[in-house]
Amino acid sequence: MRHRLIVPSAAAAFLMLAVPASAADATPGAPGAGDAYYPTSGNGGYDVSHYDLRLKYEPKSDKLDGTATLTATTTQALSRFNLDFALKVSEVLVNGRPTPFAKTGAHELEITPASPLEEGKEITVVVRYSDTPSQVKIDGYSAWQRTPDGAVVANEPESAVWWFPSNDHPRDKATYDISVSVPDGLQTVSNGELKSQTSKLGWTRYNWRATKPQASYLTTLAVGKFDITTDKTADGLPVLNAYSKDLGDNLASAKASVGRTTEIIDWESKVFGPYPFNAIGGYVPNVKTGYALETQTRPYYSPSGFANGANASLVVHELAHQWFGDSVSVKNWRDIWVNEGFATYAQWLWSEKEGEGTAQQLADYVYNGVPADNEFWKVKPSDPGANNQFHSAVYNRGAVALQALRNKVGDKAFFALLKDWTEQNRFGNGSVEDFAKFAEKASGKPLQKLFDTWLNTASKPSAAAAARDGIGKATAGASGKSLKAAEPRSWKKIQEAQRAHRH
Repeated sequence: MRHRLIVPSAAAAFLMLAVPASAADATPGAPGAGDAYYPTSGNGGYDVSHYDLRLKYEPKSDKLDGTATLTATTTQALSRFNLDFALKVSEVLVNGRPTPFAKTGAHELEITPASPLEEGKEITVVVRYSDTPSQVKIDGYSAWQRTPDGAVVANEPESAVWWFPSNDHPRDKATYDISVSVPDGLQTVSNGELKSQTSKLGWTRYNWRATKPQASYLTTLAVGKFDITTDKTADGLPVLNAYSKDLGDNLASAKASVGRTTEIIDWESKVFGPYPFNAIGGYVPNVKTGYALETQTRPYYSPSGFANGANASLVVHELAHQWFGDSVSVKNWRDIWVNEGFATYAQWLWSEKEGEGTAQQLADYVYNGVPADNEFWKVKPSDPGANNQFHSAVYNRGAVALQALRNKVGDKAFFALLKDWTEQNRFGNGSVEDFAKFAEKASGKPLQKLFDTWLNTASKPSAAAAARDGIGKATAGASGKSLKAAEPRSWKKIQEAQRAHRH
């Protein structure tokens, strides 16, 4: 009896030594990244470093075949983990081994390795899939848009789930290789640089590479027939712009706007610091949407953005996002001000440079022109709520906050602060609170009251509070009476551009 007791105990001890403690403690990764606005977006338990997407797309049938290879590192011992993905999956492999998977919820792909994954280990995940993306609906919607000659996918805050599996939250950035095969005669547009293209048996394969960290929602793909132009910035960066050949009356104004990309990037590089990526450009597909999006290195523009003629202000906004939103991204979606407030202020600075109204005049116009009982003042730019994420208050009141900050610290400190913020947080994430603390430390001034006034309060700041921050100045008429600020010449184009952000 005693011998029989000893042997199992020794065997158990051996097994305990053989199984790493981290694997023994393995638990499922969280099915969300913990974002209050979008609880099911992103996942826990791992960080992706690279996506290799090998795709084949047939526009006639809208069939997309794909093999996605993800390189990731576990951040906990995992018994199971999720990817965000909505298309039909045929096979999953983890570290080369076929692995059970299941689809749950609207876009959760649950993957259960045969044995637990240790913490801190690099893993490779391969997902094979095939589907018709435009037919896959989440809450009645698909971000995959068919066009007369192809398709486009670009949307915020979610678009990846309709064409590749990912950890779909801005906190988990990665690099990308995107290889797409399409029928001869069609082209593709994506992020980064086009490294090569080859044709075989009626199909042409385009290989795009994005070598800097990139959020999944900023990853884009377009298939169709494009008029493509190339250029270089003053620093030698490659510029590639693409326009659908069937834009009709909007083609000329689109080219007159997006064609200024090189000029605008060169100017913004002086204002915000060195451009953070290794390629730039923009594309205008033939779609019926009404929005633009800062897809990394190659912003997406709807043709409707140029329906009233050229609008360089829209291009200024999307390109400013390459610093504010793409390189320095939100920590959580409530922090959308660190994207939109800054990109709007870039438009105000462009207006100032072009002699069409200073940023101060624009800030005064917003403050004086919107009544206190307007819904505009009830939205807090620092936490607008998921339903108001793209509310005009986030843009315009958010830009007023930056003019107030500029007034408080002075031009020299303000513009140095913008450059330091983008440099010190390059390829990372930042929150509204992070920026407020950063500005206080950099300027050496107490600024919390200023940020509370313009970002954190759900009411219009009083005239006294606004005046304290140099906002709301009126002009004196011939009689000496105070007059409301006149509408700056740039205002209408800025508002047209803002309407292109209702995702």
